[in-house]
Amino acid sequence: MKLISITTILLLLVSVESIAQISFTTEYFGTSSYRDEHNQKVGSSKGSALTYQGTANLPLSMRVNENNQPTVWGIGLSGAYVSLDNKNFTEPLVLSEIMNLQMALFHIRPLSQRWSMMATVGVGVYTDDTRFSHLRFRNVLGSAGVVFIRRMLPNLELGAGVALNNAFGYPMAFPALYVNWNYGRKLTCNFSAMDGVNLSVGYNVNEVFNISFITEMGGQMALTELDGDDKIFTHQYIVVGFRPELKIAKRISVPITIGFNAIRTAYYDGRSLSAFFKAMGRENDPCFQISPYLSASIVLRLR
Repeated sequence: MKLISITTILLLLVSVESIAQISFTTEYFGTSSYRDEHNQKVGSSKGSALTYQGTANLPLSMRVNENNQPTVWGIGLSGAYVSLDNKNFTEPLVLSEIMNLQMALFHIRPLSQRWSMMATVGVGVYTDDTRFSHLRFRNVLGSAGVVFIRRMLPNLELGAGVALNNAFGYPMAFPALYVNWNYGRKLTCNFSAMDGVNLSVGYNVNEVFNISFITEMGGQMALTELDGDDKIFTHQYIVVGFRPELKIAKRISVPITIGFNAIRTAYYDGRSLSAFFKAMGRENDPCFQISPYLSASIVLRLR
């Protein structure tokens, strides 16, 4: 589950459909027990969580060539606040709050009729303290990346590249993957691997209402200190559920998701290369178990 260290930091991969879009989302994760890396319950420890998130992908300039391929310069902004309601913990295993703020400049351009490129450079703040006066340099990360994308079919794009960030104290390179596939108009299926692995199968009832079955990944992180050592705290989850979506205006929609989180990891790791590889070899990440999940969003499409 180390994907959070790569994708959430980057603000790298945005689909063309979401280039000009603003969204606000609230998520609720019900109470469940907490298990350690050996998949054993940690006493009577349990917890729930509430997240508030906003994202904006805003084109600064955009033009389309004769092959209907866009060239875009834009800025991506996002912010998230997480309140974790933890109970019966006798050790500092889980944070009580997380705040993430991110900003990135992105560029998309065609290279040929089938090939295009997506690149980004950005900076973010990842902290467990909402007081800006308490921010330190360790809470700030820089990131950059480039992905080359090939249109395999009219509805399928595949891409690969490299992403850079300094999550472990110095710049490191990670592989970056891009998958964007969609099918159908009345009965639809969409799969993407951009800022996580997301799948939806839906039915468009009419012009103002549709319903989908979804599986999505999300998360946040904090760069903090524990017992005098620099740490990365990861909060990542996979949710499954049904999502009715109401279009209340031409460019405004309100999706609501009802389901459960299949897993919600929450744990500390060291900010070193050895700690990273040790965590990669871990069989289980400490996590909260399955619990009810509910979210509501408002999405504004600018184009």
